This record gives sequence, C-alpha cells and structure tokens, in this order.
Amino acid sequence: MTEPGRTTGAAEPATVWRNAPFLRLWSGESASAVGSELAVLAIPTLAVTVLAASTFEIGVLTALETVAFLVIGLPAGAWVDRMRKRRVMLAADLTRALLLATIPVAWLLGALTIWQLMVVAALVGAATVFFDVAYQSYPPMILPSALLGDANGKLEASQQVARVGGPAASGALLAALRPAFVVGIDALSYLASFVALLGIRDDEQPRPEHERLPLVTEIREGLAFVFHQPLLVRVVLCTAGLNLFSGIGGTVLPLLVLRDLHLGTLVWGVATSVGAVGGLLGALAASRVARRVGEGTAIPVAAVAVGVGALLLATPGLVPTLAVPLLVLAEFLTSAGVLVYNITQVTYRQRICPPRLLGRMNASIRFVVWGVVPIGGIAAGLLGTWLGVEATIWVAGVGALLAALPVLLSPLLGMRELPAEPAAA
Repeated sequence: MTEPGRTTGAAEPATVWRNAPFLRLWSGESASAVGSELAVLAIPTLAVTVLAASTFEIGVLTALETVAFLVIGLPAGAWVDRMRKRRVMLAADLTRALLLATIPVAWLLGALTIWQLMVVAALVGAATVFFDVAYQSYPPMILPSALLGDANGKLEASQQVARVGGPAASGALLAALRPAFVVGIDALSYLASFVALLGIRDDEQPRPEHERLPLVTEIREGLAFVFHQPLLVRVVLCTAGLNLFSGIGGTVLPLLVLRDLHLGTLVWGVATSVGAVGGLLGALAASRVARRVGEGTAIPVAAVAVGVGALLLATPGLVPTLAVPLLVLAEFLTSAGVLVYNITQVTYRQRICPPRLLGRMNASIRFVVWGVVPIGGIAAGLLGTWLGVEATIWVAGVGALLAALPVLLSPLLGMRELPAEPAAA
C-alpha cells in the first residue's frame, strides 16, 4: 500500500532520466539557478558601486532578502501543505520575475534607489519562501522514495553548475552591461522556470477541507515532528549556525573584494566560479562519500569542511598578493562541503517525513535555518561598522567552524546508514 501523494510502484521508472515531471522540474530550476547566480554579483555591485550604499545598508539589504523566512516561514509551510505545490511554485516564479523586472525599468527612468532594492529584496524573499517550501516538498510527489537521493543530487548538481559558470558570466556581463540589466536577466530566468513548470502534470490534490486543522495547530504539528527527531534537531542546529556565520561573512565579502582589495567584478566572478567547481564535485560525489564514510558521518565531515572554508575567506586580507587563489580555495572547500551536507541531510529528512507533513517539516526547518540569516545580515552591518570588514570575516569564520559541533559531537559520527523511518515521538 502506497502513501498518499507518492507515486505507485507499477508506474515507477527505474531512473530519474525517465521521469518526465522530474526532468521539467529540473530544467526549470536549472534555468532560474543560472539567472540567480548572475544576480548574485549584480545586486551587491549595484548597491555598492551605483547607489554608494554604506556597510550598514548592505547589511540591511542582505537581511531583507531572507527576513521572510523568519516572518512567514512557519505559516507558509501549513499553507503549502493545503495547496497544490506546483501551483505555488508557478505563482512564486511569476511574482519574482515581475518584481525583479522593476529594477532595470527604474534605472532606465533614473528613479532607482537603495530603498527600492530593499523592498524588492524583501518581496522576492517572501515569494522564495513559498517556492522553496513547495520545491523541497515536491520530489516525493513525483518520484518513488528510492530515487529521491539521485534526484536531489541532480538538482543540487545543476545548481552548482550554475554557481560554477554564473559568477564568471556575471562578472563578464557586469563589465559590458549595467548591473541593473544583469538583474533583468535574472527576471527572465524565473519566467523560463515558470514555463517549464507549466508542462508538468501530476495527480496531487489539495487536502480536503474537513481534514484541515486550525492553522496554529498545523504549524505546531510540523514543529513537533521536527523536534521529536533527535538526529534531525542536531542537523537543524548545525545548519542554522553555518547559515548565520556564513551569512555574516558573505554580507561583507563584497566590500572586502570590491572596495578594500580592488579586485573588480570580473576577477571576483572568475575566482568564485573556479572555486564553485568544488560544489559540482561535491554534488557528483555526495552518494559516493556517503557510501565510503557512512551516511551519518558524511554530515559532520561536510560541516567541518564548510567551517574551514568560511575561515579561509578571512585570509585574502592578510596576504593581498594571494587574494585570488585564497578566495578560490575558500570557495572550493565551502562549496564541496555544502553540497555533500545538503544532499545527505535533505534526502534523509524527505525519507523519514510522511507526505502530508512535508511542507510543514521543510518550513519548520527553514524557519530556523534561514530565519537566522537576516539576523546575520544586521550583525554583519554592525560588526563591519564597529570592527571593520576583515575582523568581521574572521569572527564569521570562527563561528562557522564552531557551528559543526552539534553534528560532530553526536551519534551521526560513525553512523553508516541514516534512519529510513521517523523516530517515535
């Protein structure tokens, strides 16, 4: 007997390559990932070089990009569990495309301000909350459980390919085009994702009205599931710490690279792209690493790698002549660790979660692990103003390394196989 929302055994393809809905999901997400990577450098470049934003304003801008996870993250999970997830993703893609398109329009009219960037960042972040919760809950709707690990690996690999080529392409585009136009390309990428998702057909049905509980009760149910899983709680705490401190370092990194080291967007983009090859290798090798060292062990090992990479980001300021290779090394190690970590832990939580709780489970986790990011953005702005950019990156690196402790000092270390069923409440 199959669980509601999962594909049935009779029609299950032996590989994700033969699953048409997954291929459309993958192609659409790959398109938007490319556009987003182009904008990764474009938006801070626009803020720093065109609008002359201060260190604190950069911190606020970064915070607003993810503050929605803290504000609406929990109810979004309950709402997504009540709706068709594909329709949620379609609405989110269209919303993000329209919002980002206002930036090049405003620039052409000479009306662009840092305040508009902040508003757009906040609203795009809100749409991303809904998209991400639906997106991480959708693969179990169209794939059998046995293919989830492979599917997550492919999704992460395509995103990492975008990270490899995106920053370099962004740097080149920024050298030839205005930053606002590069943001416009990101808007077009969300339209491409929208078109790809339109072609998917699934049999998911919204939960009947009579099965719905009050919103607060459903939110509590999602939180209770997460916090009754001892191993998952360790992963959530580690991820939150990594996101908090990596966010602090990442917020002020554009100021170090563009303002203090004067490397320029093209050099920064190429260095980031070359370093991001580590993430591509991590995505391709995640399942092999899990088999070699054990599924559980792969999580703390990868978390330590991410922390070491974050610490290395502080070293270019010490040796400016080696700034580029040090940036590449830091990005390589961080990207490789993040991809092995994410593929392993996301597959684990999709595996143990009942389909009816997927949205709330993902939202509960993202509420914690992404809710700390805007706090990190504000902290980066304040620390950067008080201590300076380089000192702030050192603080972030040490914090990211310490964030691995919840999984490093846990039963995960040495565990060959992660559980396939949830722990008893």
